[in-house]
Amino acid sequence: MKHELDLALAPEVAYDELARYAAILAAAGLRPGEADFVHIRKRSLDARGRRPLIRLRADVYDRATPAPARELLGPWFEYPDVRQARQRVLIVGAGPAGLFAALRCIELGIRPIVLERGKDVRTRRRDLAALNKEHLVHPDSNYCFGEGGAGTYSDGKLYTRATKRGDVGRILRRLVQHGATPDILVDAHPHIGTNKLPAVVQSLRDAIIEAGGEVRFETRVEDLILENNRLRGVVTQTGEALEAEATVLATGHSARDIYELLHRRGVAIEAKPFALGVRVEHPQSLIDAAQYGQPERGILPAASYALVEQTKVRDAQRGVFSFCMCPGGFIVPAATAPGEVVVNGMSPSRRDSRFANSGIVAAVELADMDVARHGALAGLRWQQEIEQRACQLAGNTQLAPAQRLGDFLQQKLSPTLLETSYQPGLVPVEMDAVLGPALSERLRQGFRAFGRKIPGFATNAAQIVGVESRTSSPVRIPRDHHTLGHPVVAGLYPCGEGAGYAGGIVSAAMDGERVAEALAVAARH
Repeated sequence: MKHELDLALAPEVAYDELARYAAILAAAGLRPGEADFVHIRKRSLDARGRRPLIRLRADVYDRATPAPARELLGPWFEYPDVRQARQRVLIVGAGPAGLFAALRCIELGIRPIVLERGKDVRTRRRDLAALNKEHLVHPDSNYCFGEGGAGTYSDGKLYTRATKRGDVGRILRRLVQHGATPDILVDAHPHIGTNKLPAVVQSLRDAIIEAGGEVRFETRVEDLILENNRLRGVVTQTGEALEAEATVLATGHSARDIYELLHRRGVAIEAKPFALGVRVEHPQSLIDAAQYGQPERGILPAASYALVEQTKVRDAQRGVFSFCMCPGGFIVPAATAPGEVVVNGMSPSRRDSRFANSGIVAAVELADMDVARHGALAGLRWQQEIEQRACQLAGNTQLAPAQRLGDFLQQKLSPTLLETSYQPGLVPVEMDAVLGPALSERLRQGFRAFGRKIPGFATNAAQIVGVESRTSSPVRIPRDHHTLGHPVVAGLYPCGEGAGYAGGIVSAAMDGERVAEALAVAARH
């Protein structure tokens, strides 16, 4: 028979393969040799009690009921040869939305041509090193632009709440097929790690090319081929015109030149809410002790947190929340143009840095923007102004403005700053001058509330680093709910985070697959 189990194990048992196996068999009432297969369906860390526990959901198949092993793991993906396909599609952007759209197109018999403004995932590292060490911002190759998109060198978190938008398991299985650890199939908060994700991204690209698709690097779109409200193709920075039956825009949340191009060419776009704030950095040991209730975490993973608070400033209520929390991680420079300072977070797969960092951001609604003046680009302009001010106040390099958290709460300049994982370095600045009074007050309210939830959180043992401004796109490219195409411009398929329809690697990948399926349906009619 099949035994369906829910277990709560001590970490030293759960993380020891033999001890874990013995505990699962005992819970099923079986002896060694009586089990055919043990399938762990879900694994999560529960730190709510006096002692942390690892909760497992497992199926045990005994000898009388052999396990359908292949079905448990899900179908493997096969990519047909599309070199002679009748339909081809341009996909602008090689982030998760673009790469997964391309692979789904191949499965549906469509030949994808992927255009990526940045460099391949390996070569891109040189520009990241120049950004960290020499403060040189390459506008087409940085932490946001390049193969794999913003997620490649910004952590590789795979947790999503967007389960109604597609098959999350399908996305995770495809990643495992291309080299990700199988642990992501069972972990409650799956994570690949910045050090391992580049190889997975390269494998995804190789699959596209081997099936007859194309991936072109250092190919930036600078114009659109528009005829009678139909997008026929694009023009690259070299003047090359590329045409196809459909064009998928999967350019990510930082491709401001694409928003400007659409606006200039009269393609409808709209301002949308987003969030903006700072990165807060603590010693990882402080977060571990607070979350686990013990001075040392031992074999437990670096602790994380998820925080949210409603704030009220000038009678306007806005949420303040943690974003992209990176236990055992690093703060990195995420600017995409000279003259701006932007920060983001990342963690290696082992999450073994001495620091914990997280975005702490406040919701920005349309009422907070100057829509009357800037129209659809109002959020983008507001975002730009704060990033440029951060750069100016920190000395017009990639040094980032920073302030000890306790000093920020008391609205005073920090005479000294703490050690940091942010490689370019920090400059003491009063963050109110960067963020403005209303946003700063919202963050103060949030931090005070978070300090009541996590002991030691809101003190001078932590510091805030600015600015965390690329949480999501400040612009939405509208699309039809059913066809997923632009409601006015035929042949244009807005996709992923940059179009305003996703918020992370998995949701962007799912949106890429949905768009590929939608344009395949359109091609048949």
